[in-house]
Amino acid sequence: MTTDITLLIHALILGLVEGITEFLPVSSTGHLILVGQLLGFNDDKGKVFEIAIQFAAILAVVWEYRKRLFHTVLSLRSEASSQRLALNLIVAFLPAAILGFLFLKQIKYYLFNPFVVASAFILGGFLIIWAEKRQHIVHAESVDDLTWLDALKVGFAQALAMIPGTSRSGATIIGGLFFGLSRRAATEFSFFLAIPTMFAATLYDVYKNRDLFSVDDLALFAVGGTVSFISAFIAVRGLIRFISRHDFTVFAWYRIAFGIIVLLSSQMGWVDWGNH
Repeated sequence: MTTDITLLIHALILGLVEGITEFLPVSSTGHLILVGQLLGFNDDKGKVFEIAIQFAAILAVVWEYRKRLFHTVLSLRSEASSQRLALNLIVAFLPAAILGFLFLKQIKYYLFNPFVVASAFILGGFLIIWAEKRQHIVHAESVDDLTWLDALKVGFAQALAMIPGTSRSGATIIGGLFFGLSRRAATEFSFFLAIPTMFAATLYDVYKNRDLFSVDDLALFAVGGTVSFISAFIAVRGLIRFISRHDFTVFAWYRIAFGIIVLLSSQMGWVDWGNH
């Protein structure tokens, strides 16, 4: 892959798409597939590039919550709240980790097709509408109020994100609403849970694709990673401010519209939604 100005622009665009969509309930994978295909940046090197920009997006969450994370690590032996958060993250991480280890290859082989991706987008949209229309009975106002059972339920919701088009953040946030978490608690726990989940997925992808990494691509990774970090940081802060005044319904209608785009782009032959 020769680094030129066009590829750097593509890296910038994809970094922006990854950063904005990774932590919103809209499926970053679906957006990267669509934009990558339209840019012609979806070969094996393109997939390795996606690993780099995803890693940068994780670092944005780590940076945003650095004080809480450092405090949790340093006070793990002495504070019950830190112990509870660490335990909850381990419990919530396990369902997706175990099910992903057992079934990820089969899921990618059988479920990465336009109908499944579009259906996941559209169904997820209607689930968000349902979650927002139903009566909210909140028993966990903040992340510190979650029990291990709350965390386990959110963990199983996250496992649903292995279905293409579902959205990891969407599954955990909306799942949290159904399970009695406040919007802020569901959103922030989704952010925290993204750290071990996405770190593990990134390390696995790096190992699996290690032969495709090259120093020639450092400029691409630097541009895409920087843009991904900055845009993810802004998106995380923006989402927290947004939910203090609004619900998630706007994302529901966006998902439904995007699902229709998936079907249309597949039918017209614009995008290959398989083998990703």
